[in-house]
Amino acid sequence: MFNKKLLIRFSATKEFEEVNYALKHLVRCAISETLSEEDFSFPAEISVTFCDNAHIKEINKKYRNKNSATDVLSFPMYDYPEDEGELFPGDEALSLGDIVISVERAKKQAEEIGNSFEREVAFLAIHSTLHLLGYDHERSAEDDEIQCKRQKEIIEKLYNTL
Repeated sequence: MFNKKLLIRFSATKEFEEVNYALKHLVRCAISETLSEEDFSFPAEISVTFCDNAHIKEINKKYRNKNSATDVLSFPMYDYPEDEGELFPGDEALSLGDIVISVERAKKQAEEIGNSFEREVAFLAIHSTLHLLGYDHERSAEDDEIQCKRQKEIIEKLYNTL
């Protein structure tokens, strides 16, 4: 499960008591599991930022023209062609993109659905990593179904191995 060729750059827009070593390790495991389950075997680099609702609302408005807070945003670096092999030559880490997680929103959602905060953040990391790999549940109902299925499979596998 643990991808040694994965570099994650963590940051936070302010101090969050919940964002500690254990949570960052869980996010790393969730991302690594997702890459493994998607047979992504190339060295990779991903940026993960933890923020509050106000910050993610600003980003959501600026980049998606949606004036509301959301739980997570993904900013993929690539549009994947049919043949991914040509996109990933060499041994250098490929920057897959950025993930931004609202700690406030994740806490609220976890309470609403009866999950732990940690499981919700792991789920959001999986969801976003799939976006970085080209999944997009907003394209169609079929794509939504495919992405939802993969998320459920990966979160269950992750929690069965922890």
